[in-house]
Amino acid sequence: MKEVLIIIFVLKCLFLHGQILPGFKATGTFDEQQMLIENAAPSTRILINAPLNGFGKKDHVLLVFYALPNGNAIEQTFGKKFKEGDDWHYNIQHIGAQTRFLRHIIKNQTIVTVFLENRQKSWPAWVAQTNDSIQTVRRIVDQIKELFATWNPRIVLNGHSGGGRFIFSYLDAVETIPEDVVRIAFLDSDYGYVDSLHGSKIQKWLTSGKKSCLSVLAYNDSVVIYNGKQLVSPTGGTWYRSKQMQKYLGQAFKFKTEKEDTLIWKSALKRRVEFILKTNPNNKIYHTTQVERNGFIHNMLSGSRYENKGYTYFGERAYSEFIGDSLVMPIRRLNIPPRKPDAENGSTFMKRIASLPLANREEEIFQAISTGNIPDFLRNTITLKGEFADSAGTVHQVVYEAMPDYLAVGSNKDFCRIPMNPFTAQNLAFQFGASLITAKVSDHIYSLAEIKLAPFNYIPAGNANELVSKFEVHNAEIERQFRESGGKPGQLVAGIKKDVILTSRNATQPDKVVIYGWHKPDGKPIQPVYSGHVYWYVDYSHGIRLINNQVLIDGKRYLFTDILKDPLLYKIFSNESKSMETVGYRRKL
Repeated sequence: MKEVLIIIFVLKCLFLHGQILPGFKATGTFDEQQMLIENAAPSTRILINAPLNGFGKKDHVLLVFYALPNGNAIEQTFGKKFKEGDDWHYNIQHIGAQTRFLRHIIKNQTIVTVFLENRQKSWPAWVAQTNDSIQTVRRIVDQIKELFATWNPRIVLNGHSGGGRFIFSYLDAVETIPEDVVRIAFLDSDYGYVDSLHGSKIQKWLTSGKKSCLSVLAYNDSVVIYNGKQLVSPTGGTWYRSKQMQKYLGQAFKFKTEKEDTLIWKSALKRRVEFILKTNPNNKIYHTTQVERNGFIHNMLSGSRYENKGYTYFGERAYSEFIGDSLVMPIRRLNIPPRKPDAENGSTFMKRIASLPLANREEEIFQAISTGNIPDFLRNTITLKGEFADSAGTVHQVVYEAMPDYLAVGSNKDFCRIPMNPFTAQNLAFQFGASLITAKVSDHIYSLAEIKLAPFNYIPAGNANELVSKFEVHNAEIERQFRESGGKPGQLVAGIKKDVILTSRNATQPDKVVIYGWHKPDGKPIQPVYSGHVYWYVDYSHGIRLINNQVLIDGKRYLFTDILKDPLLYKIFSNESKSMETVGYRRKL
């Protein structure tokens, strides 16, 4: 009975506090969690905002891809309470607050919004400058969709202004619009529409099922004069393109036209298709006003039973109570590829590399890990915080994220922690957006570790400690200790390996591996900083702990490796007497 009560209590806690998805971080506001992905596709930055609840076995996820307008960053598009001195962009879209309004209204689906930004802050410019941009857009959608595959997500393609180019690129990439795309929404963004490229695809998609919805919002931009010139060409604006799209679809569907004040509503298929065209008798610019005045909400609800419930399109803001004081942006996610379904398990991989020459072994280790063959728990970094002084004695608030354990090859159930030379480790760190650690960080991680295991060593006997077989035996011993401690994969563990570290010695001894750590239960390391081994020397005791190379210092984002080179700030992460000239192991494999 006692065990049953404990289980019930745990389940209640999970329900009350929600479920943190792999790689996500709770924001602390509005019961939300977020993941930030940078450069998984060239020059892109993606924020995924999700609720804490709604990810049970029977829940349904609605995955909304919102491509940002020209000239706007994610933070500005998400929005926050406007204060004197703030950039005006923070107060014109509020897609974060409008998403929260939708979650408040729609109870039978879990709404996840994906904010899509690029370095050019223009999807048309990004497409023009990116090789294979059309297929890259499709991969972006598919890869994010894969994160929520457990819930068979339904997809919404949405975007404002130049964000429409992202939508059309996706449509250009597919022969037929997939069934899981349940809504396409242009928020004054269909500049790129072409009958011959997109008309028949959209028509077939709308005909294919009763779940497909199209929502198009536009205003008469053809009459606007800006700085003495027409804002758009006669055929280049959304007014012209929207009417062109509606005319094409009108060949297949019977449209009903209604007028309400300055709005012209054209709908078909029981409002599953809806065009709202705002007339413009005063020749004003309404490009962002359409968004601000509940445009995103209406784009998402048109044709549903929630349309115009609790809000009015082009009315007063219906989402004001959901605007946050600020947006808490997480540290970017490590760019580790998903593990392939046919990837080798740990024991098979270790057996295969056991007899390989050292150079070939390192190549195989790099190939396996760089393609994502690691257990899932290593992807979920642990957020660590501390107060550290710089070289002038000023104390800073520091946040960084570390892998909970050492790099390993294999699946969740069959993996092996894998020692490797520092150049293999460095190349992996570069690829993932990560970094090796310093001795000071090694000490800090040990001090905060949930699971502290006593070092387990083997007496040297010839080269036995350098063999793959000894790597496996040591891994098995760590797993035994781990089980006996009551630990679970994903908890921060320390005391099990020596760290391969970054140090100023990397500049003066480029062909050496530098190791440190293997902390004892009293917190003292067995191994002082040591650079006596040649770079290719690897034994069972060596481990690779990666941290995210992006860190927060007093709330501002920096690269860990840049801080180590800074003569003032390096002391935050280093206990050496000088900053580093060279950060990392630069020898090529």
